[in-house]
Amino acid sequence: MTDIREAFAGDIPVIQEIAYATWPETFKDILTEAQIAYMLEMMYSTEALTGQLGSGHRFFLVSENGVDLGFCSCETGYKNTPKTKIHKIYILPEAQGKGVGKRLIAKCREVALTEDDRQLSLNVNKYNRAIMFYEHLGFRKTAEEVIRIGGGYVMDDFVMDCDLLV
Repeated sequence: MTDIREAFAGDIPVIQEIAYATWPETFKDILTEAQIAYMLEMMYSTEALTGQLGSGHRFFLVSENGVDLGFCSCETGYKNTPKTKIHKIYILPEAQGKGVGKRLIAKCREVALTEDDRQLSLNVNKYNRAIMFYEHLGFRKTAEEVIRIGGGYVMDDFVMDCDLLV
């Protein structure tokens, strides 16, 4: 049985475990090991996750039969617009292709609609094979961004949006 629950500060170790198990596989052909390590520390340290939780990011964990398989985070009313930003969505490699990601996107959609947001938005690395997954779910590329993240690194992303039917 698949379950999605909201994650809180006590769940930070689970989020970190999934991130550290997922990122090297997801980005091995896109980013250097050094950049992966830098970004994991920047975005998934206990301090960073605590700050995200305290600044309006809502995290959700998906599990099956008590085993955590992935997580997402989203922020409603992103930058004072009727848009929900999906900041993170990661599924353990062994659970990919089994509908887990679709369930998490559906959860973000549900959260967005409860706040009267009219669009979901996310950033995805331009070379990430998840682009096809997002397109399949109705997202479309709307912009490109190069974001300097420190350490001499950048994120080279597409912005993808999906209109919500209300």
